[in-house]
Amino acid sequence: MRIALLSEKYPPDPGGLAISVQRLAQMLAAAGHAVRVFAPNDTPESRCVTSGGIEVCRLPVLRRGDDTLAEWFSILATRHAAQPFDVIHTYYVTPLAFVGVYAGRSLEVPAIVSARGNDLDRAVFDPAKSAQILYALQNADAITANSRDLIRKAQALAPGRLAILIPNGVDANHFQAAPRDEAVAQTLGLTGRAVIGFVGEARSKKGFASLLIAYRAVAQQRPAALLLGGGVRRDDKELLKVFQKQQPDLPVVVVPYIAHEALPAYYNLMDVLALPSIRDGLPNALLEGMACERALVGTAVGGIPDAIGDGANGRLVPPGDADALAHVISELLDDADLRQRLGRRARETALREFTVEQELEKNLALYRQLVEPRVQ
Repeated sequence: MRIALLSEKYPPDPGGLAISVQRLAQMLAAAGHAVRVFAPNDTPESRCVTSGGIEVCRLPVLRRGDDTLAEWFSILATRHAAQPFDVIHTYYVTPLAFVGVYAGRSLEVPAIVSARGNDLDRAVFDPAKSAQILYALQNADAITANSRDLIRKAQALAPGRLAILIPNGVDANHFQAAPRDEAVAQTLGLTGRAVIGFVGEARSKKGFASLLIAYRAVAQQRPAALLLGGGVRRDDKELLKVFQKQQPDLPVVVVPYIAHEALPAYYNLMDVLALPSIRDGLPNALLEGMACERALVGTAVGGIPDAIGDGANGRLVPPGDADALAHVISELLDDADLRQRLGRRARETALREFTVEQELEKNLALYRQLVEPRVQ
């Protein structure tokens, strides 16, 4: 099949969305399918490069928003005319999804929209975006989402549309438990301290404020450090700056960028992986931490409860409750046997329910379902 993947972000852009789209693109290409990725550029220039069998086209961003979307539509139509797509699959229900579904309808190509998190948790309430989001959902041939929560929201906004749960997958051969790398720990100043970890871009919707408050409470009782793998969003850097000024003796180690191949070593530095999101889909960091057998504490929001059962393979706390977060982190740090038991069960869950093979096959099954009736 010839598949057009449209995404708001694609590496080297940061974030879980970029990682998820790249993972699917690479799996599709490895399975023998022709994949073209379309993602916005940060300039008025359009450029395409091919790497690893995947053609990545950066779409221009023009001064006027309507000109930008019209140009994106034109590029899709032109590329389809040269080499027709079998499927247009858009990740994230924003203006790019509107263009993708509009193009699919116009070109008579099946169009899929994948909801991921902020699009239906927040963007849909923005009057400037809601009309395009509703069009995309209500006119897509199918909707997918990576959590049960997002499936419910998508069905509420687009009753009667085909909506399919396709969770993120994790490469458990790459992400697995390993001995702590003491050289890396020493370089980061983590030697002799319990390590509370967070992976991803730290920001308000990820519960960054609650994490800092909980860390302060935990560190008052034991030597501890907070490791932030993935940097801090620009809007939240002032919060971290104030925290560090008020708590100069509490180490906060920020690693702005960690290459994919190096991530397991950082997970294996962490005694507890904390993901206290206020809103979320199904975070890649959650599944990666599970595969690495980390003791996890997350919030009962979005897709996190799809993967974590409180007390079964991790711990759940209410969103925004820094006291509960601190209490659970302390319990986990004080009980090595509990950490190991929850970590083992977390990996078992990842191996059973969140494999990359399952993610690929569910997407391919949907493509076939939509494409084959049109071919016959």
